[in-house]
Amino acid sequence: MGMIGNLLRVSNAKLETYINDSSNLEDDIYNENESLDVTIIDIDKAWDGIVFLLTGESALNFPKHPLYKILFSGQIIDNDQDLGYGPAHYLTPEQVLEFNNKISEITTDDLRQKYDPQKMQKLEVYPEIWDRDGDEAFDYLNVYFKDVQQLYSDAAKNKEAIITYIS
Repeated sequence: MGMIGNLLRVSNAKLETYINDSSNLEDDIYNENESLDVTIIDIDKAWDGIVFLLTGESALNFPKHPLYKILFSGQIIDNDQDLGYGPAHYLTPEQVLEFNNKISEITTDDLRQKYDPQKMQKLEVYPEIWDRDGDEAFDYLNVYFKDVQQLYSDAAKNKEAIITYIS
């Protein structure tokens, strides 16, 4: 199964309910109810590769690069809550707009220029498929990065917050 990256689009009011009582977040994540007012996407195991393409480092090294925060903001909903591999991070609607402006212009060509399978293997970028899967591995990252871009774009348009976690 592995470590799966997840992103949620939520209203600012919903974010506040999660910050005030993190059990609400778990209830919504694991709820089978289709009528929830949150949008959840799963970026599979691409999260660390995406961080590498944006920062040149593995997420596990906690890069200082500002774009690291699109997946790991450092703003934690509840330090004591473990959603699989640690707590959830969040960005406010204002921060989402700021990061959307930064990532919306990133193209496939921009990402391809930063794709370095040998360096990714050396840095142990999860899931360490880079030296054997070549162009397919890049395509995998690119597809999920486009999903992240779309989620940020939609959240920015709707003045929503984003929550991220690894399950």
